[in-house]
Amino acid sequence: MATIHDLVLIHVDEKPGFYARVEEILPDDKPGWWQVKLLVLTFPMQVFTWILDDSQIEGADFTMGGTPLRLEQVISPVDIERAEQENAEKERVQKARHEGGSPKVISLQDRRKK
Repeated sequence: MATIHDLVLIHVDEKPGFYARVEEILPDDKPGWWQVKLLVLTFPMQVFTWILDDSQIEGADFTMGGTPLRLEQVISPVDIERAEQENAEKERVQKARHEGGSPKVISLQDRRKK
């Protein structure tokens, strides 16, 4: 489910249309519905406020003025790379622990005394 500051791709007529960042999600007067403020990343940038329910924020199809729309949360390539690096580091530490105990820690204070 998209939350505040997430990037989303808006599909229009079942085709990628434009990117937006979720700026704010506030409860609407109608129970179960939300006012979703989107910073649309076009030139010039625009701000839309759409009233959506939970399923629509999660990516369900809906229409506005007869036009089919859908939000798809986008994961930044930077975030994917960061997660892969963190997982690789965790695996390296686990492998080191499994092979010979915990990774060696070198005290900088002890090193200075020599």
